[in-house]
Amino acid sequence: MAERKSEENGVLVKSKELITDFDPPKPPKRNKYAFACAMLASMTSVLLGYDIGVMSGAQKYIERDLDCTDTQIEILVGILNLYSLVGSAAAGRTSDWIGRRYTIVLAGAIFFVGAILMGFATNYAFLMVGRFVAGIGVGYALMIAPVYTAEVSPASARGFLTSFPEVFINAGILLGYVSNYAFSKLPLHLGWRFMLGVGAIPSIFLALGVLGMPESPRWLVMQGRLGDAKKVLDKTSDSLEESKLRLADIKEAAGIPEDCNDDVVQVSKRSHGEGIWKELLIHPTPTVRHILLAAVGIHFFQQASGIDAVVLYSPRIFEKAGIVKDTPQLLATIAVGFVKTLFILVATFFLDKIGRRPLLLASVGGMIASLTTLGFALTIIDHSDDKITWAIALCFIGILSYVAFFSIGMGPITWVYSSEIFPLRLRAQGCSMGVAMNRVVSGTIGMTFISFWKYPIKLWLVVVHLYRPRRKFGSCDLIGCFSFAHLLTKSLS
Repeated sequence: MAERKSEENGVLVKSKELITDFDPPKPPKRNKYAFACAMLASMTSVLLGYDIGVMSGAQKYIERDLDCTDTQIEILVGILNLYSLVGSAAAGRTSDWIGRRYTIVLAGAIFFVGAILMGFATNYAFLMVGRFVAGIGVGYALMIAPVYTAEVSPASARGFLTSFPEVFINAGILLGYVSNYAFSKLPLHLGWRFMLGVGAIPSIFLALGVLGMPESPRWLVMQGRLGDAKKVLDKTSDSLEESKLRLADIKEAAGIPEDCNDDVVQVSKRSHGEGIWKELLIHPTPTVRHILLAAVGIHFFQQASGIDAVVLYSPRIFEKAGIVKDTPQLLATIAVGFVKTLFILVATFFLDKIGRRPLLLASVGGMIASLTTLGFALTIIDHSDDKITWAIALCFIGILSYVAFFSIGMGPITWVYSSEIFPLRLRAQGCSMGVAMNRVVSGTIGMTFISFWKYPIKLWLVVVHLYRPRRKFGSCDLIGCFSFAHLLTKSLS
């Protein structure tokens, strides 16, 4: 009997072992070192976020103090995005020359100078100089944060960590909104200057924090410093096996033989960035062309959705909705910033669990419904002589739901996708092209929003006139074009 029981116990133990063999592997624990590195690098995105948030409220006081026209204000607001092209265009090569870490320091230093210039501006021209300098810093920051984060992150948490730049953009927007409210009670000539000048403070903390960051392992390999790269990969990977695989992939991209394990090796010049632009733009393979189109395209559609217009001009939209006093407008914008930041935090925890595609589709669907609701409510208010409380509430809900849906998908996935899709060799320059498209579309919308809002028919007459040589318009076509332009402008505003 005892022998029979021992045999049965042995069978049970073996069956349990077989069952556990079929259990899915447990996900690795979050790498705290990689988490800290990604967070520090992504703090550069606070610079752009703060500028977007603070300009939404500061523009009202700048307009009153410097006696600016609406055209000057929309140029002032949107031009930073075009100025940032200078920074993003140079950031790819700069980061290949001096490394990712010192490029982050450079971004913070440039933005610091720009914020100080804006804070001490005495006229519109001086203010535009400050915007130019700050824009270059923003361009550097936007490009380098997702690149560094993608290169330092383990595969299991890359989506989570690469979404950090968007998290900090939203945090910066919220800080900008709070700054608007905090300094709105100061005298007119001081309030907006403090709002803009305080933006220099985050860049100081950024420069100090980056001293504790390691250099990107990919850049170290490109410099031939295999020993240093291996140390960083061992700290930022979930296991030693993953560290070896990541090192092998980087060595292959750099053209280093797999069996070469010296601490310092000689790397061919091509690995330092020469010829990358030719491979991307002049002689791309079908695969590279497809990757470039997808990465640049998603950046275009992120900004074409109008998110920066809603964030930059939310006080004007609330004013159009019937909230006319400054303090309630600024408090309402703080609510927008809070919701946007809250939902981006939610999205970071679901990117790797739910997947990019489902979140992106849900995000776009919700944004369409929200903008439709906002346009409907604003149209009702515009055609009514009385104050309609439910329409005002519907406008507020429409804006909050719009930024919430943007933040769960379109916002973070754009940066995650564009940093993941490029091969290691093309990542820095490819991401800089995506950022360039992002800023061009954002700047164009920011610099034309007020004009399209105030003069929709006149501007669309220009569009129709330019289009006329290519196609003959009938009367029904013209009426339909004007009607569509009017409805579109109502929805955007």
